[in-house]
This record gives sequence, C-alpha cells and structure tokens, in this order.
Amino acid sequence: MVPLELIRKHVESLYDGKCTITEFRSQEGLINNTVPMVIGENIPCRLSYHSFPSGKQTDTATVASQSIKLFLSPEIEVKAGCEIVVTQNGVTTAYKASGAPAIFVSHKEIELTLKDGWM
Repeated sequence: MVPLELIRKHVESLYDGKCTITEFRSQEGLINNTVPMVIGENIPCRLSYHSFPSGKQTDTATVASQSIKLFLSPEIEVKAGCEIVVTQNGVTTAYKASGAPAIFVSHKEIELTLKDGWM
C-alpha cells in the first residue's frame, strides 16, 4: 500500500461522527432567492475542539473562544456557508461553515461556527 493511502486510512479510522451537509442554492422566482438542498447525509466525519483558556471581557459578559474543526474525506464537496449538522458521541449540533475548506491528500478540514439559536 502506498504511504499516502496508509495515512488516509488511518485518518478515516478516527471518524466517529456522522454529518448532514445542506447547501443554500439560488432559485429564480423566490423572494429570498435561495433554497436549502441536502447534498450529503450520514457522511463519516470527526469534530475537533480547541478551547482557548482565557475569556474576553466585554461590557455585558465574558466571552470564551472555541475553535471547532470538522474533518472529512477530501472528495466530499462543501462550499463556504453550508449548514452542517454533526452527530458525534451521542450529541447532535448544527454548525455553519465559516470559511472555505482546507484540502489535503488524506482529509479535508473545515472551520465551523455554532449556528445561532441552536439548542
């Protein structure tokens, strides 16, 4: 087996979640001109969290920062702005993609932002 295939196989063995990806596409004749379209369901994935230890004090509250990354197979197409719902460790959470994915030979990484109003 080629070394890059071994790396990819190892990375994919770490996927312990499933995600649904929804893209918002333009459609003529609609008032807001976009409709949600599910482009993938039950896609193997993995979330990675990195919390920054200190919070930022504002006039009304302390805001803690957290970086959330989604790892997927490189051939899964995800455009910036897609909604991604992830189930991992028995918890389902909705996110919005905050930027374009970083694509590597073994995987794809997407920085996520918690979707407003999701509970």
